[in-house]
Amino acid sequence: MSETPDFVGEHDVDRTTLDIIESTLSNTRYEMDRVVETTAISPVIREQSDQFPLIADAKGRMVIGQFGSAIDTILANSAFEREDLADGDVIATNDPYMCAGAVSHTPDMLLLRPIFYEGDLVGFSSQWGNLMDVGGKTPGSMPVQARTIFEEGVRLPPVKLYKGGEIDDELLESFAHNTRLPEHAEADIKALAAGTKAAETRIHELCDRFGKETYVEACDAILDRTRDGMINLIHEFVPEGERYTFEDYVDDDGMGNGPIKLHLEIYREGETVYLDWTGTDEQVPGTVNFLLNEKMFKMFTGVFLIMAFDPLLTFNDGYYDLFEVTLPEGSVVQPEFPAALGNRLPLMARQFDVLQATFSKLIEGFSVAGSYGTSPNLVYAGTDSEGNDFQMLEILYGGIPARPGGDGLDGHSWWPMFRTVPAEYQEAYYPLSIDEYSTRTDTGGPGEFRGGHGITKVYTFEEPGAITFQDDRAHTYPWGVDGGSHAETSEKTLVRTDGTEEELPSKVENVAVAAGDKLVFSTAGGGGLGDPLERDPTVVAREVRRGLISESAARTEYGVVLDEGSVDDVATEDRRGELDGTRDEPPAFDYGPLPDDETLEARIAAERREFAERHD
Repeated sequence: MSETPDFVGEHDVDRTTLDIIESTLSNTRYEMDRVVETTAISPVIREQSDQFPLIADAKGRMVIGQFGSAIDTILANSAFEREDLADGDVIATNDPYMCAGAVSHTPDMLLLRPIFYEGDLVGFSSQWGNLMDVGGKTPGSMPVQARTIFEEGVRLPPVKLYKGGEIDDELLESFAHNTRLPEHAEADIKALAAGTKAAETRIHELCDRFGKETYVEACDAILDRTRDGMINLIHEFVPEGERYTFEDYVDDDGMGNGPIKLHLEIYREGETVYLDWTGTDEQVPGTVNFLLNEKMFKMFTGVFLIMAFDPLLTFNDGYYDLFEVTLPEGSVVQPEFPAALGNRLPLMARQFDVLQATFSKLIEGFSVAGSYGTSPNLVYAGTDSEGNDFQMLEILYGGIPARPGGDGLDGHSWWPMFRTVPAEYQEAYYPLSIDEYSTRTDTGGPGEFRGGHGITKVYTFEEPGAITFQDDRAHTYPWGVDGGSHAETSEKTLVRTDGTEEELPSKVENVAVAAGDKLVFSTAGGGGLGDPLERDPTVVAREVRRGLISESAARTEYGVVLDEGSVDDVATEDRRGELDGTRDEPPAFDYGPLPDDETLEARIAAERREFAERHD
């Protein structure tokens, strides 16, 4: 077990003052985001909000945030010491290996600002965001066919981008020069810096109001309060004496290797919860490796318990000593340099599924949500007929799993504050049209609470170019839980101008498209929860009328018989009795009609060979 943190103990700050400071900092993280969104120019930040803020104490411990702090690692990998930091400095890096995965691929740029008050370091603010491009072998800097991180763009080690408040223009220009969209890179990096400045302003105001010593003490008290709350959650909900495991798979790495197994074991001894990824597959040649930051995973674990059982607790580093994490070196969750990392998103999403499923086994009487669909990236790039280069980057979403007491959301990000890019924005700034953006009927897992549906988005490309995308859940299914059924898989179809159609794998790089070609991009749904025969028939009928569920699925999956759109009560009762009498006991987790691992491995390898033969 880790040593007890130095912030634990009595704190000389009254409860009212503490609440004011904590609430101010909590609101400041949203202000930081808003500053970035309104000053960045790239749609992935400005429209989709792919950026994350952090406020830390003087020791680099996250007091407010979401992803956890790696400030100590960043400073350790820099050319300077803490005492070399000065007011107005801002450190920048986008190298995942030099911040232990606090940013997990090269397009994520992290800016870190030390905050001084009356000459003393009182904390840090940090903001990172997904840049549109940082160079590398493909537009968007997320190649599928890369074997090392050297192919994924320029990497900036932790360096001072601002020194004493003055920006290093030559450094910024050199970095932006190595990207395909230098104006976007420069504007977005300055926007991230502005976000960190917003936090500095609010912290100065708190120190002005309550005094520097009170502010510093309050940071300790906020960490301590969260730790106390987590201890209570662990004692109440995480039993001792048993070990619980769960496994799930990422389809493939985009190079014919898969399925890729994630294996997690959780158990408790005293106040410490152990999370062990031993048994997870070794790192793969392709780009889906996920350099999982240990502190980040502790944050994810605590967020799960907080959101499930005590949502008033603040997310921060206060409870990190209560979790011990094992991340096997050389595995897909701790790949060794210089493994490629660009398309780590499928594995990141899957580790959330594995975490919550393992806890569902561990916590007696707790029904976890099903499995999430997918959250792919799509890049369309080229040169238009007037000689202008263009590059679009978009994050799409799949179905959110059903949750205890409610259906999953259709086509929604698993980061709750992410948004979709409006079709009007895309059509105004890029040479394409959006012909359809709809939910996919019957793709959410059936259950008493239905999983969210995936979406279908149809693009017509108006200029020649190339597309690159990464997705998953094309071969494996988002699982259902506690009697809920699995969701449907993702699909991609390229429709050429002559009417020929090609089914594409879930991960492709630089596929040429001509003016008039269409891409039908369909994401996976989310898993269902609970017995579908317990679902309210009137809700099923309403969803049939809305096109979310087909009439045949209403009958076969939910046992609901309709007569001119309304529930036939007698026929429904008979149908549900018939289905109930002929089915087996449902599994705790419905993985769908998966073949054995050897067959699935051969299928994935064959798909990649066939695709390569068509496009090489």
